[in-house]
Amino acid sequence: MSEPVAGETCVRNAFRGQAKSCDELGSPFTARLCRLVADRLDASSAVGERILGWRGDPTSKGDSVALRLAGALHALVLSGRSESLGASYPPNSADDETLWRAIDQAIRQEPGFLLDRLTSAPQTNEVRRSGALLPGFLTVAQLFGKPLVISEIGASAGLNLHWDRYRYDLASGRWGDEAAAVVIAPEWSGGPPPLRPVEIIDRAGCDLHPLNAADGDDRLRLLSYIWADQQDRIDRTRQALKIAASRSNPVERADAIDWLKTRLARIYPGAAHVVYHSIAWQYLPEAARKEGDALIAAAGAAATQEAPIARLQMEADGQTPGAALSLQIWPAGETHAVGRADFHGRWVDWKGWPESRS
Repeated sequence: MSEPVAGETCVRNAFRGQAKSCDELGSPFTARLCRLVADRLDASSAVGERILGWRGDPTSKGDSVALRLAGALHALVLSGRSESLGASYPPNSADDETLWRAIDQAIRQEPGFLLDRLTSAPQTNEVRRSGALLPGFLTVAQLFGKPLVISEIGASAGLNLHWDRYRYDLASGRWGDEAAAVVIAPEWSGGPPPLRPVEIIDRAGCDLHPLNAADGDDRLRLLSYIWADQQDRIDRTRQALKIAASRSNPVERADAIDWLKTRLARIYPGAAHVVYHSIAWQYLPEAARKEGDALIAAAGAAATQEAPIARLQMEADGQTPGAALSLQIWPAGETHAVGRADFHGRWVDWKGWPESRS
């Protein structure tokens, strides 16, 4: 049974809603693009007809149709397929009329490419989220004094599986590889994390549609979903892709729940196993989330001081600003809200693990 048609008004409002989010997340260009599409797109082209007649939920909580189109247009620019569109994209400047003409021309000249891209959900791998996850990993290492095994759900190209290969400039000091090409320096508030050496003895991730950092088409897809006026994010991601491409790909194509069953079945004596995810859990169906919660809890119940387990999460919780950071450890089974972070990792507000238990 096909999805119901959302309705033109709903689609246009979805673009306006995305524009508001782009403004809040520091991308005025993408916000302007979304508003132009909301106000001016019509159904006289195949792409316009497809978007305005969208079947399903066009909002950011559903199919994210605005980000699908923004990523597809950006891919035309990054691949050099549309010179007129590229001339209107950052770092160039263009007024609304010029930008819209370029968008409209691209929509009419590249229908096959754009329609194909519209069939796929946006896929990002925001490497700055490693700066929000880092204090959680360091806390687990401090609590147990053991090397880490790390398992990421929704790992995309695996950029946040390589968090220990980056350099971090934090308010309380530096951590990581001093020579790393990827430098993550979030605006920091709250207490300092335990800046201590960490050894990782095993790392792996899963994704329904993993991207290969060594593949040109996959790199283009990943970069295209970064907003065009955020060049620092594009540059940082390119460097992180080089690091990931130089390593064996630890991201498996797998359903999250099936993968968790296998991953959690193995015991790692002498190491702390950290299962983590960032802005990924919300995209699983409710039944899958419940099953995943139960799987992790069951593994936690079987954990020992010799083989402890932790769950580190960076996920939207309906509160503002940003996303919630939470950490649960076993065998104690304690859970604490340890901070909040910007969805793109621009800032971190770190509350930390209660001192009485650290």
